Amino acid sequence: MKFRSLILAAGKGTRMKSDLPKVLHPLLGRPVVNYILQTVAELGPERIHLVIGHQAELVQSTVEKEQHLVPLDFVLQREQLGTGHAVLQANELLQDFSGILLVLPGDAPLISAATLRGLLDHHQSGGYSATILTTVVDLPTGYGRIIRNPGGDVIGIVEEKDASDEERLIKEINSSIYCFDTPILMECLGEISADNKQGEYYLTDVIKILRQRNYLVGAYVAGDPTEVMGINTRYELAQAGKILWRRKAYELMSEGVTILDPDTAYIHPETQIGPDTIIYPGVMVAENVVIGSGCQVGPFAYLRPGTRLADGVKVGDFVEIKNSVVGTGSKVPHHSYIGDTVIGSGANIGAGTITCNYDGQQKHRTVINDGAFIGSNTNLVAPVTIGQGAYIAAGSTITKDIPDGALGVARSRQVNKEDWAASRKPKS
Repeated sequence: MKFRSLILAAGKGTRMKSDLPKVLHPLLGRPVVNYILQTVAELGPERIHLVIGHQAELVQSTVEKEQHLVPLDFVLQREQLGTGHAVLQANELLQDFSGILLVLPGDAPLISAATLRGLLDHHQSGGYSATILTTVVDLPTGYGRIIRNPGGDVIGIVEEKDASDEERLIKEINSSIYCFDTPILMECLGEISADNKQGEYYLTDVIKILRQRNYLVGAYVAGDPTEVMGINTRYELAQAGKILWRRKAYELMSEGVTILDPDTAYIHPETQIGPDTIIYPGVMVAENVVIGSGCQVGPFAYLRPGTRLADGVKVGDFVEIKNSVVGTGSKVPHHSYIGDTVIGSGANIGAGTITCNYDGQQKHRTVINDGAFIGSNTNLVAPVTIGQGAYIAAGSTITKDIPDGALGVARSRQVNKEDWAASRKPKS
């Protein structure tokens, strides 16, 4: 199928109450617009055209940091005069293109590749000049409504601000995602006007023009309304994050991972977890983390980027691990921080262990070899290496390497002053 995609990302997002453009707000650590770019790229378009406007240079530089498998063009919309006006800015890039144009908003990060593929297939097989991705919701407030004739054919879209009281009762809504036959779209865009309450050029008005010219307009209904959710407020941004976490939890459980409470499993969508691993409540797993099979994580553990847990690892409560490798069968049971560390197999990290990996200027590595036993309340001042089968006494601050099988002790001798309490009594 020959198609391109046009993503509209020029708006400011005034309801976010932020100097940062809406499409750059982080969603689980990634800009919102990057989700749409990645999803569309999975479909294999010829090119992706990204319309930018508000803080255009910042949006472009941020997007360019990502690796894109599909050629990406930037289209500047100097004045934000509506979605129809935004599409018109790509006229020069599209004037010689005769295929399908997939148009999406830049603030819809939850849309799936499967739904977009269904939309494209429906558009092509139905012989439509335009196809709208719609969905049905119980509370349609804020969305444009799909207007159909008595036979069920789509005859138009009305924005909520311009809708009558009767039209506002319609529960089928516009997702702002469309397929168009590109030459017909560009021809009709020249006829839209800004004669509405907002004084903007609506892309939705093209649907009405197409119907007036007797072109076929189709609708493809998305079964999951959350897929078409847009990000307009910080509350909606938080809700999108919850949906992504929940999707990931269900995906992992279907693959053999036990998650005791999916509602409190904050697992990044790109995380890999092997079967028979148990995730306890309150666990947060960031991007670029791999967890093996048969592990236990949590409760209330935080695995930061770059963490790799081999099979059979136990990470207990209130443990934070960052950019570290933990070998097969090793244990980091509770209340510890492990950063920039390599831990071998069968090691035991006592409660309250801290790897002191940062000297104020540089990060340094700690190496804990196979079978080492780290006593509770140990500080490991990196760079430092703990030998195979070595022991560290509880309460030690280790600044030097410990050889294989040796015992490291680094603490002051205890002194009990038996007359201390008596010396504290006030004199009569």
